[in-house]
Amino acid sequence: MTFHSILFDGAETSTAIDERDAPACFADLNLEQVIDAITAGKEEYNLKPFFHAPLTTVDAITYRHEVLRDLEGDAVFGYITAFAQEMRAMRDHLAQADRLRYKYQKQGWFLDAVAIYCEAVGRLAHDLNLGDIRSRGLLAFREYLTNYAESDSFKSLVAETTQLEADLSGVRYCLNIKGNSVKVTAYDSEADYSAEVERTFAKFKQGAVKDYRVGFPGGPDMNHVEARALDLVTRLSPDIFLALNEYCERQREYLDGALGTFDREVHFYVAYREYVDLFKPAGLPFCYPRVSDRSKEVYAREAFDVALANKLVRKNASVVCNDWYLKNPERIFTVSGPNQGGKTTFARTFGQLHYLASLGCPVPGREAQLFLFDRLFTHFEKEEDLTNLSGKLEDDLMRIHEILERATGNSLVIMNESFTSTTLRDALFLGKKVLEQIVQLDLLCVYVTFVDELANLGETTVSMTSTVEPENPAVRTYKVVRRAADGLAYAAAIAEKYGLTYEGLRGRIAA
Repeated sequence: MTFHSILFDGAETSTAIDERDAPACFADLNLEQVIDAITAGKEEYNLKPFFHAPLTTVDAITYRHEVLRDLEGDAVFGYITAFAQEMRAMRDHLAQADRLRYKYQKQGWFLDAVAIYCEAVGRLAHDLNLGDIRSRGLLAFREYLTNYAESDSFKSLVAETTQLEADLSGVRYCLNIKGNSVKVTAYDSEADYSAEVERTFAKFKQGAVKDYRVGFPGGPDMNHVEARALDLVTRLSPDIFLALNEYCERQREYLDGALGTFDREVHFYVAYREYVDLFKPAGLPFCYPRVSDRSKEVYAREAFDVALANKLVRKNASVVCNDWYLKNPERIFTVSGPNQGGKTTFARTFGQLHYLASLGCPVPGREAQLFLFDRLFTHFEKEEDLTNLSGKLEDDLMRIHEILERATGNSLVIMNESFTSTTLRDALFLGKKVLEQIVQLDLLCVYVTFVDELANLGETTVSMTSTVEPENPAVRTYKVVRRAADGLAYAAAIAEKYGLTYEGLRGRIAA
């Protein structure tokens, strides 16, 4: 079993991953908020490019699902996070070494960094062989790590590091300080006068007393006196410090490239699992979706907008979940209903689930079956740009034209309140033309609209409607259900509530 990457199977590639920018759909779907929340506190790993790169095969998605399932176990997750903490400590030591000025102190911090690395590798190799691991990714990594830990080169690194640490720990010397003069001499079994003084005066000690000892600065930096004293110490044990110097030159590239890459990539999973855990106290489910690159029959149960949910959970507010499905030959959701009723949230949920599924991540919902798209396009209403010489409607048309030019039968298109700047008649005409092209392309689409007539354009179109409380139409439920568009029903219900129906008005006038 050959280990390539813990994130990418053999068919996928991480080439130029750091050059990936956020897809254009991120702003409309609030995915930038989601990724910011996931990666918060882990900036050192530069994880965002991984979230900007959807996978292209179902097997690549399954590969990540397998690793995530292994990391659901607290034992394996604990092994990985412990390794990450040690690797972070190693990098901190290397960074501190770079900041220091004096040669031998820099080399000492470098030696400590390598010692931490050796300990981390040995412990993880041992721990992973105890863990219940089934994923292809972690099995291949465990095999690679075991072979590396048992290799002659790594064993030599451990032995040399351990011996050098022991040799340096054995260096003993004396400091004779008289006035401004500091004399460094070899240790010759001189008595430890500090211990002698404490032993002599111990019998006079009564309770807590004031400590008159002078403290030394606790920071890592050395002053010029300490540095000069260290230079003199190196003359007392030249062979040991020569070995340290040669060691630092020889082991400059000690870090195994595959382990360094693993330490970065595995935090994609660690960050996502920690993010999902935030929703557990609120009872919000995440699931591993079934993903297909062929079937366009999609569904979700108890799905929710994860960006919105993250805000609501922090406020201890309730989160509304929705169910939806499309069966052949259905391809398009037309979503209508009252303003502020959850239509845009429904559209974002549809897009978020498909995008997160394309990353190989669990998605917000109890159960889901989703389509592996090639591109995800969004067309949300935007404020008019006063610097743009074209009008808002023209801008909308140009944007949707570009989307339809680039879209294929495997694309997803999410449109939200398009063509609101024109008349109802023109919005209906333009909406029909756009949907006809979408039907012709046979792609999946969510079309949020205020034009109820667009909800019934044929067997490929499914009407979804945001609902209100029957007894109080002014109150939104934020539930979006599969049923025929009935915009007039809301107006009639509100008119009835406030006595503004024809009969009501006649009665009031007569009175």
